[in-house]
Amino acid sequence: MPDHESAPAAPRPQGRYIPAVVHDGIAYSAGMTPRRDGVLIVTGIVGRDLDIARARDAAGLAARNAIAALGGAAVISRCLRMTVYIACAPDFLELSAVADGASDVLAECLGPESLPARSAIGVYALPAGAPVEVELTAALVR
Repeated sequence: MPDHESAPAAPRPQGRYIPAVVHDGIAYSAGMTPRRDGVLIVTGIVGRDLDIARARDAAGLAARNAIAALGGAAVISRCLRMTVYIACAPDFLELSAVADGASDVLAECLGPESLPARSAIGVYALPAGAPVEVELTAALVR
């Protein structure tokens, strides 16, 4: 399994919550947006303000933040479930293409065998104008 050295430090919460919760060997991340050092680096609506390539990159950064949040809690054994929320224009239908940016990062950081079941969900808006938000659930090394 690839090492976790490329993951950033666990992101600081932007509200009243913690980045990850561990219970009975399962870790659940909070929703992570494309932030670097606490700063949202991409904003906008996918399909209106952002193209698929830029949105994929944003999803990848959000996934790195989710890995970091879980990695701050323990060592990830296997990703189980990922939900990628995409703030998108009403006629934007390429949700899976955007979510693939998050999946690509999981495979890069944790290995292709760690890919989880996944949902890609279009929404009207996300916190602070983020284009994507990623939630990750993982089994931990015991």
